[in-house]
Amino acid sequence: MGVGSGVAPQEGSLQDAVGVVGLTDEELVSRSMGGDPESFNQLIKRWEKPIYALAYRTIGREDDARDVVQETFLRAFRGLSGFKGQAKFSSWLYRITLNLCRDWMRRQRRAPVVVTPDGVDLVELAGESEEVETADAAVERKDLSRAIARAMTALPEEQRAAIVLKEYHGLTFQEIADLLGCPLSTVKTRLYQGLTVLRKELERGGIHPGTRMI
Repeated sequence: MGVGSGVAPQEGSLQDAVGVVGLTDEELVSRSMGGDPESFNQLIKRWEKPIYALAYRTIGREDDARDVVQETFLRAFRGLSGFKGQAKFSSWLYRITLNLCRDWMRRQRRAPVVVTPDGVDLVELAGESEEVETADAAVERKDLSRAIARAMTALPEEQRAAIVLKEYHGLTFQEIADLLGCPLSTVKTRLYQGLTVLRKELERGGIHPGTRMI
């Protein structure tokens, strides 16, 4: 995506690049604040794909998601001095990304296009699973995935964000609460209310998922 070329110049030797690979995010941030460009490049390489996935799954448009990624790392680079280490660096990036996505949706006045996440069991998300999947079941799974994607657009922004972060990105309730700046109980409420709305939307479309909640 070429984010790095717009944030930190490609300076330093191959030895410098190898030397930062095993460092933690916080160590890389510290070195970046000290003027080491390769450390921030390593942060970009480490988090570019997850940040793109979050942006794409939130607004559903590839070009706009790439723009969000670019702006996320630009803002992070310019605002490194404001990162106090009270939360994980990844959570800080996620917060910047979500804020940019919200700004984009409000500016464009568009509803998000929710896309099916990779590696997520959407049948399980809807409350139904099968131990052995036949060919017919595979077709039903795809249909259910599409139905869930459509149903997600009916959710309020807060509920949709909770589901994306929990079910698509695997964050814990506490991590989401820290990220969104709200109580743990609020996150759980948003998630369960969102899943309830999803089920109702699916049932309205003739799909009847099981009763088990995540």
